[in-house]
Amino acid sequence: MDAKDLRNVALLGHSGSGKTSLGEAALFTTKATTRMGTISDGNTVSDFEPEEVKRGSSIQTTLLSIVDADAKINFLDTPGYDDFLGEVVSALRVVEGAVLVLAAPSGVDVGTERSWNMCEAAGIPRMFVVNKMDRENANFARNVSDIQASFGRQCIPFQVPLGDAQEFKGVVSIINPPADIPAEIADEVAAARDRLIEAAAESDDDLADRYLSGEQLSVDEVISGVRTAVLAGELVPILATSSAPEAIGVEEFLETTRSFLPSPVDGKKARLLKGTEAAEYEVDPAAPLAALVFKTTADPFVGKLSVFRVYQGSVKSNSETWNSTKEQSERIGQLYLPKGKNQENVNEITAGDIGAIGKLSSTVTGDTLCSRENSVSFPRITQPVGYFRMAVTPASKDDLDKMSMALNRIVEEDPTLQFSRDANTSESLITGLGDAQIDVALEKIKRKFGADLRVKMPKVAYRETITKITNSEYRHKKQSGGHGQFGHVLIRLEPQERDQGFEFKTEVTGGRIPKEYIPSVEKGVTKGLDEGSLAGFPLVDLKAVLYDGSYHDVDSSGMSFEIASVQALKQGVGDANPVLLEPVVKLSITVPDAYTGEVISDLNGKRGRILGMNPDNGATLIEAEVPLAEVQRYAQDLRSVSQGRGSYSMEFDHYDQVPANLEPKVIEDAKRAKEEESF
Repeated sequence: MDAKDLRNVALLGHSGSGKTSLGEAALFTTKATTRMGTISDGNTVSDFEPEEVKRGSSIQTTLLSIVDADAKINFLDTPGYDDFLGEVVSALRVVEGAVLVLAAPSGVDVGTERSWNMCEAAGIPRMFVVNKMDRENANFARNVSDIQASFGRQCIPFQVPLGDAQEFKGVVSIINPPADIPAEIADEVAAARDRLIEAAAESDDDLADRYLSGEQLSVDEVISGVRTAVLAGELVPILATSSAPEAIGVEEFLETTRSFLPSPVDGKKARLLKGTEAAEYEVDPAAPLAALVFKTTADPFVGKLSVFRVYQGSVKSNSETWNSTKEQSERIGQLYLPKGKNQENVNEITAGDIGAIGKLSSTVTGDTLCSRENSVSFPRITQPVGYFRMAVTPASKDDLDKMSMALNRIVEEDPTLQFSRDANTSESLITGLGDAQIDVALEKIKRKFGADLRVKMPKVAYRETITKITNSEYRHKKQSGGHGQFGHVLIRLEPQERDQGFEFKTEVTGGRIPKEYIPSVEKGVTKGLDEGSLAGFPLVDLKAVLYDGSYHDVDSSGMSFEIASVQALKQGVGDANPVLLEPVVKLSITVPDAYTGEVISDLNGKRGRILGMNPDNGATLIEAEVPLAEVQRYAQDLRSVSQGRGSYSMEFDHYDQVPANLEPKVIEDAKRAKEEESF
């Protein structure tokens, strides 16, 4: 298909706004399906994964290809829940247009605001669809006012609905009104058309002059002016639909998408690099290949499935291509057009279109496919970074063998997930954007890879240190037939400044301890640092000074002095007023000004220390230091206090002393955890 007849469009919006139902209605309206599935029945084309059916909402981006009136629309149905934001980011990299779907009863929601901001940042033309117009309390005029108040007067209705809520039975176009407009809305259509023509004329000086001079503009001139304004982002259409149980306004929605959203030819060009220099490309199927892989799935039937967008050239089945990101060749087998849980075999994907390849050996999300002779690359997709961590363990020995493979595969499928190992606590960690994302990942792992994994809150890597100078003496003496054991040390323990670590010195003179035994003393002290006296956490920030001791000509050995040193350290730490240290993280939180008070109050309740507040264009950046133990579930806490409008980053900053009133509970919890592990 010619690229000028293609539309690549992301369906965006808050969870539950009806994106999937709208896509389902579009498939049914264009006879791509013979029946219209529903979310409640779990049989929509888009939400086919068992995890989606169980939750009744999308958890991944799905391609819905619709051929209508000699044009092809590739809708990317994206999840609305925050935990799956990475899917939205990837989808927005490969589309020229976006549809922001609102639920008519609830209007503009946090998901609508987020979608608008992401489109603004990417420079993507968009339109609003007020869906669920047949529901109780649905009111189109109220939604239009809500949209304009939130996003500006450039958002203009392109339709007038015939009725609201249960009375909704159709829409009347303002762009090209029918001859027989119902009398009850005739005045409203005329007024709306005047507003639309005025807005269109503002984007074209010639049209503006003619409009202001009172000249009548033709339908074609109005459409041309409106399309120019929509492509420039100066005009944002607002439509009305009801996608379920009946598809009302869906044909008009598809017509507006075809007529006013950009094709790959006239849409904003993606950034392409040749080496480090910017490169140009043409949306030409005969040119050298340039394609971007924007999604990877682990399919139980075809293995790994890589979904890609072709910008230039063509990809053919049973061919070879070059992965410029990995700098290696990839064998292309069968090409597919994903259709929900099924795939349709195709022979070629041409410039501007979207398709899928199975079983690529090394290609992952964000990689560029091109010809080796004309190696180019697209900038990597910048995924949101998650800070919500859970410790993951296998349910059984069999699951242990599969755990690492399964986690690496699921991370390949969802780049916003990370799998790592914490050297401080010896735990395997899975990190993501929130608990729902991790729950879904574990369910997928069990279904796709047969590994049953369990998660729990990660351990906090506490430390222990001393607060006063103390002297400690230990004599290790053991006599059994033959050579005995003898080592005698006197060690002074001194607290160090925070983060100075451990230091060992010797002040022994006059051969009180032979030099060959000094390294054994240091080795023993170092070994003893692994376990403090309060709760068994590692000891840090102290200096150990060997200042005296004695030895036996026959019975002394390196091992004897090592044992004596371990015991001297344990004994001395107990006398040096040991305290617990906890990791403190730096939080950088961005929230709308209206939520600043709630966020700061919440941080104060978490023992946080506010470092600074920087208001900027309606939002405030709050910087704070907070103990890690208090913010392990901060993804959910911030979502709650900011109604989903806040974002944050977190990084380790330093260790600080645990307050005396909290220390006994930390010690008790640590001892209980050790008992459970040993049990």
